[in-house]
Amino acid sequence: MLIKLIKVFAIIFTILMSSTITFATSQQQVTDTTNILDTTSVTTIDTTINKKTSDIDDVVYSSASDSIIFFVADKKMEINGRGEIKYKQTKLSAGKIIMDFNTNDLDAEGIVDPQDSTGIKIIQTPVLMEGSETYEGRKLKYNFKTRQGLISYAKSETQGSIYRGEKIKKVDKDTYFIKNAEFTTCDADTPHYNFAADEMKYINNDKIVARWIWMYIEGVPLPIPLPFGVFPNETGRRSGFIMPSWGVSYDKGQYFDNFGYFWAINDYIDYKINADYFLQGGYRVRNQFRYVKRYEFSGTVNADYDHTHINEPTDDDYVEYSNYRLSIIHNQKITPTMGIDANLNFMSNSFLENTSTNYNDRLTQNITSNATFRERWEESGWNLVVNYSRSQNLSTGNITETLPNISISKNTTYPFQSKRSGVSKEWYEFINFNYSGKFLNRRNKTNGDLLIRGGFQHDLNLGASPKIGYFNISPRISYQERWYNKYAMMDTVDWKMYDFTNTFIGQKDTFMLVDNNRINFVRTFSASISASTKLYGTWNINMLGIEGFRHTIIPTVSYNYRPDFSDGHWNYYNTYQDTTGKFIKYDKYQKEVFGGAPRGEQQAINFSIGNIFEIKTAKDPTDTSSQQEKMQLLNLNLSSGYNFAADSLNLSDLYLSFRTQIAGFLDISGSSNFSFYDYKIDRYGDETLVNQYLINNGKGLMRMTNFSFSLGTSLSGEKLKGKSTTKSQEQEIQDGIITPRPAEYIGIYKEEPADFSIPWNISLSYNYNYSKTYDIGKVNSSNINISAGINITEFWKINFTTNYDLLNNEIVAPSVVIYRDLHCWEMNLRWYPKGSLRGFRFEIKIKSSQFQDIKVTKSKGLFRGI
Repeated sequence: MLIKLIKVFAIIFTILMSSTITFATSQQQVTDTTNILDTTSVTTIDTTINKKTSDIDDVVYSSASDSIIFFVADKKMEINGRGEIKYKQTKLSAGKIIMDFNTNDLDAEGIVDPQDSTGIKIIQTPVLMEGSETYEGRKLKYNFKTRQGLISYAKSETQGSIYRGEKIKKVDKDTYFIKNAEFTTCDADTPHYNFAADEMKYINNDKIVARWIWMYIEGVPLPIPLPFGVFPNETGRRSGFIMPSWGVSYDKGQYFDNFGYFWAINDYIDYKINADYFLQGGYRVRNQFRYVKRYEFSGTVNADYDHTHINEPTDDDYVEYSNYRLSIIHNQKITPTMGIDANLNFMSNSFLENTSTNYNDRLTQNITSNATFRERWEESGWNLVVNYSRSQNLSTGNITETLPNISISKNTTYPFQSKRSGVSKEWYEFINFNYSGKFLNRRNKTNGDLLIRGGFQHDLNLGASPKIGYFNISPRISYQERWYNKYAMMDTVDWKMYDFTNTFIGQKDTFMLVDNNRINFVRTFSASISASTKLYGTWNINMLGIEGFRHTIIPTVSYNYRPDFSDGHWNYYNTYQDTTGKFIKYDKYQKEVFGGAPRGEQQAINFSIGNIFEIKTAKDPTDTSSQQEKMQLLNLNLSSGYNFAADSLNLSDLYLSFRTQIAGFLDISGSSNFSFYDYKIDRYGDETLVNQYLINNGKGLMRMTNFSFSLGTSLSGEKLKGKSTTKSQEQEIQDGIITPRPAEYIGIYKEEPADFSIPWNISLSYNYNYSKTYDIGKVNSSNINISAGINITEFWKINFTTNYDLLNNEIVAPSVVIYRDLHCWEMNLRWYPKGSLRGFRFEIKIKSSQFQDIKVTKSKGLFRGI
């Protein structure tokens, strides 16, 4: 590290030996070979450099609170009293600095504190700063020619790592030998922990080698030393072993986890392997491979395998199973208009349940995978998307997979639009069309049976969007065509019946859809027209700080027409006669990937009314910088419709929704449904709507069938100055280079770092859902969610989360996290009082990511191991 200090003094040496020097000081003539310059103000050295003999390319600044003395005959310079030399980002300061240009020696040291009567206390010791790196020592000696030097009682700090030594000998530009060395990441004057060794070899940007290493905690050594150690001394990623953690599992015995190796292959590729081993319960292996190329692609591949056995093979309760997981993430930008994005997940059904301690993971029921290739042609407006998707239900094991899903589309185009600007448009210039086509092949695996379906779908829409007066008119005609290679016909099959002992007890005829292979086309169309406008109502209040009130009404009316494609002449539906003699109509294409033709004629008018209530605040007359502000008070929307072609129940339910925010922190929203029809109870006790209006039966205009309501707020104290929020993890890939993430390879129980920048925070939400069947209302759900955190002191923080079920009067999934900042150590306690994750984990560990596996842990329940 002293090579940077050498450069500074080499610069000064070059200046004195080969350049013209001008000092900006008080007016004083040189009359002797020894000249003392008063440097109460900063002394500036400005020089003309011969680039063939000097590397200086910037101004060098020097200063001293006492004096700068030149011994011209002896070719020496002495800087006394808070001496400083600055060059670019390099700064050297010391109480006394001597430069000998004959021997090329540089000496820097501290001075005796004049207020110390004993003459022992040394102040203004040498300090060299280069960017964010700092090097300190009591004495510094260096030779420019041999590039060898010695630092006494040295201290250096690099990226949070602090090194101390009684003597440091520099043998070349990167290698140092340190006597009575200490190493720590604690920046306290007396470190709370450190590693000490009699001899240490320090190789810059490579490694540190030491032997007989003792660890000290609060100055007390641990009883057993390490015979030798090799520590990495590189910035960024580096290869090395990942040290394991130890523990005891309630069902698998003693274990060690997270032992492995990280291989930084180069700046763009790395690989990591971790393993857990349970003495009585199996093993687990995790692999991760990452890659990146700047501006082009990046990705991660994870592969995990878990083999577990509990108890002995001869035991009655012996259990053995295996689980796996494979995940692939890939992002690639081929051209500005072409790219690939993939996020694929494959795993056994019980993988998360048996390997994860994360509450959300254990509740996961479905995992999805997607891979997409996209291309767009901007000039022509065409787009191509090729997609693969997969959905897996972890409870049933059923899998739905689409391979491929190809979509091609044409952006909305105005074929008759002119390129003239500033001229009103003709009606035909608003005519537009768009097209989309899709090919889909779907594979469904249900209960071990594989079903494959495929088809093509074409959508063509023709519309316009003219504005007539205050109304926006939007007519539209839609045409859809589907191509299939199969259709289904209802047929009778022999259904064999068995009892619970798998004994055949008989058979009966039943109806089942049977596939038939044939190319078929399903063609449908529809037409619609809609009109909308906006109405404004204002009220100038000019009181209580409110300037005005505005109510905006947005009415929309639309008419939709679609024929009944279940009519026989379309040939999309068939009928069969069931065992009761009743004829039942069914869709021949209901099993296909895009479905069949819609059933029932539609001639419907739909309407909606949107309401926005706003106020405008007035300027503060006493504050010239104040501005008017608009605030939304309430959003209220209503919608319904009437289908003229339906044979009954023509009037749709009235749907109402609202949303508001009070004082900028309380969010309220809700919705409800209202039916206009009466009902009856069938013989099975189920509600059946009848084609009779409630008002005609004297039961009012409508009845509410569903209501939902939610309320939420988030509050927090002001962010404390001087505090910074701790990031849970850094950018993984930055500027095309893979960068390390804190604690990425440390243990399986990762805790989010506590954020002390916010003194307190609380989030509350209430959710309510109500449905009404017959005349009896039923509350489906009513629960309160609470999440809170508070900094009890500057170093104590408590977080609490829970859900309270008001219906069952019970607390659901509570958790408490207590965190204590111990300077260079940290303590945390995570406690789940009840539920499937019931248990606790208590831990004290070193903060630094280099030593986070040095910790004391106590756990019980699920946290003792899986």
